[in-house]
Amino acid sequence: MSADETASRHYAIVARAIAFIRSHAGGQPSLEEIAAAVHLSPAHLQRVFAAWAGISPKRFLQYLTKEYARQQLADSANLLDVTLDAGLGSPSRLHELMVSCEAMTPGEIKAAARGIDIGHGIAPTPFGDALVAWTARGVCHFAFGTGDEASLLAELRSLWPAATLQRDDAQAQRWMERIFPAVPTRGRVHLVLRGTNFQVKVWEALIRIEPGRILSYGQLARELGMPRAPRAVGSALAANTIGYLIPCHRVIRERGEVGDYRWGSARKLAMLGREAARHGERASASPAPTGAA
Repeated sequence: MSADETASRHYAIVARAIAFIRSHAGGQPSLEEIAAAVHLSPAHLQRVFAAWAGISPKRFLQYLTKEYARQQLADSANLLDVTLDAGLGSPSRLHELMVSCEAMTPGEIKAAARGIDIGHGIAPTPFGDALVAWTARGVCHFAFGTGDEASLLAELRSLWPAATLQRDDAQAQRWMERIFPAVPTRGRVHLVLRGTNFQVKVWEALIRIEPGRILSYGQLARELGMPRAPRAVGSALAANTIGYLIPCHRVIRERGEVGDYRWGSARKLAMLGREAARHGERASASPAPTGAA
């Protein structure tokens, strides 16, 4: 079993654990109770979390509390400006994935990508199997599986009805290895964005957000110079079809709730927890009580 397949299998366990914790938040479930809910021994669950997130289950769950989320939001003043000043090569990152992007022209959008060849394939990731699609210019679609494979492919076809689609799972696997390297390394991924000017502006701002950091819909709207438009910002996030690389999972509600996510709220929590574990230790000198977000 490859490293990606192992991470994907471990994610399935983590997702079930998160779902159990969220549904039993008031009871502050113990490691033994969580392990029993996912049909593992406590020691086995401990090993899975350590392999997948790099920390213990208890520490991982501390990153999923509302208390931790609210503290992070309080620390996020002028976050976009700070991140932009630091540049995308911030030395605090363990994985120097440099994401750049370009928007399709109105003419290209109107033509619905007529004449464009789009490669696509499904491969494992640390957050479950995902469909990635690309053109000669870069990644144009990234969607996590939430049902059967047919629905993933149908969505891709509906978004690019005039394009020529070519299945290539081997190339998709290579894309995943660039996006989720087993060993932290420098890499670059270029995105091809299709959306309105406003949507593209929101997505470009999100790309500048450093892993391990979060902000609210209102904070993002204010940073974009549109303080009265958090709902419009939320709509732009909902329209994003390039998951993870355009990190809409890093935007949560003002009061610390995780909020909705196109590919499932449990997956969003898993992403936030894993990123916090890998990048956010510097901001967690005072751990919050274990519990659910």
